[in-house]
Amino acid sequence: MSHGDDAYRPALESAARHASAWLKSLADRSVGPAVQAHDLTDVFGGPIPDHGLPADDVVDFLARAAEPGLMAMPSGRFFGWVIGGSLPAALATDWLVSAWDQNAGLRYATPAMAAIEEAAGAWLLDLLGLPAGSDVGFVTGATMANFTGMAAGRWRLLTDAGWDLDRDGLAGAPRIRCFVGRERHDTVDLGLRYLGLGQPAIVEADSQGRMIPAALDAALGAGGGPALVCLQAGNLHSGAFDPFTEAIRVARKHGAWVHVDGAFGLWAAASPELRHLTDGFDAADSWGTDAHKTLNVPYDCGIAIVRDAPALRAAMGLHASYLVHDAEGPGDPFEKVPEFSRRARGVPVWAALRSLGRNGVAAQVNGLAGAAARIAAGLGSIDGVEILNDVQYTQVSLSFGDDDTTRAVTARIIADGRVWMSGSRWRDRDILRVSVSNWRTGAEDVETAVDAVRSALGAVRAH
Repeated sequence: MSHGDDAYRPALESAARHASAWLKSLADRSVGPAVQAHDLTDVFGGPIPDHGLPADDVVDFLARAAEPGLMAMPSGRFFGWVIGGSLPAALATDWLVSAWDQNAGLRYATPAMAAIEEAAGAWLLDLLGLPAGSDVGFVTGATMANFTGMAAGRWRLLTDAGWDLDRDGLAGAPRIRCFVGRERHDTVDLGLRYLGLGQPAIVEADSQGRMIPAALDAALGAGGGPALVCLQAGNLHSGAFDPFTEAIRVARKHGAWVHVDGAFGLWAAASPELRHLTDGFDAADSWGTDAHKTLNVPYDCGIAIVRDAPALRAAMGLHASYLVHDAEGPGDPFEKVPEFSRRARGVPVWAALRSLGRNGVAAQVNGLAGAAARIAAGLGSIDGVEILNDVQYTQVSLSFGDDDTTRAVTARIIADGRVWMSGSRWRDRDILRVSVSNWRTGAEDVETAVDAVRSALGAVRAH
């Protein structure tokens, strides 16, 4: 293996060629993978070779062999789950982050990474209308963003109750009562489990999945002690937003910490036209979101935002004699996230924001919501299609009369390959869910999506 100045060039040039070919193929390739994981086991597995290959040959083999097993998630015709694509500036910057190979935990050691991420954090607070001075940490995704925000809440609640969490742990601590809406995302429960807080109390929600403030008031009032309330910006199926102003007022009355799970919905605050959906959410204590959803930066990148910076740093930070701190800075990045060593995830976020600007972010969010509305309008005109949600944001949930038909239509759509839409179950019904999350989704993709559903329903009826 060469260790000279040109050691990286052949492999990087090969990667660039294959990456460009992959991105070019997204315009008309089938969205779903052509093979399954078990079909590729022998291709990539078997005994480890005794002898290695040149780096560019490794890249070439990997790209060619993996291609049949890739799903076209970056395509404008991918509507599954809630997965965005990658903006050009964010993708290219992510390559730079890998080439720079900086451990972004210490401000002193990687000053450029720290300065860029701090700028990105300040821009995010401004863009989303969240309290200036809040701490912003870049984590892996919404699960860890929620975990981080709720960890800060756990530390603050127990400290205010007179319990030293760092010294004594959770055994014997005052119980923190946790409250979630009936239609919260399951990763909120996962974060609570990671934190040792147990199963949350379930608060009733309305027909669109919005938490009912009166039900929250009754639930909080049924007991006493420290409390944590998790609200939602963007329901997985309906796209609906909890009534933040009323729910947070109730939570404050009972002294609760309020966390907002805004995996894809937090970005509505960046749009003047959609900001009303998030009214009052800035009064919460912490917020979590995914940058690789609505903002469209590469995996992995979540964002944890906490108003109470001392609580976050107490929950996440550590002190060791071998670390060199920047005495003039606002603290180290590792104090705001669960990881000590990590890549500089916030740099592609900075690149995305710098490439779009305030108006561009708003236009991107509006474009996603607008495409969802056009898909809903087109599908709603088809006999036998029932739109189940109020389409106010980026989600469309459909039924085709009964569960068997809905499952059959979903299977037909996936087999057809022109688009990808994922099935789910909502309010005791099987549904087809359309999530518009990719900046590349345009008018032609919307038409393709509507036609794919129409064709699948027709085929099922004719069968």
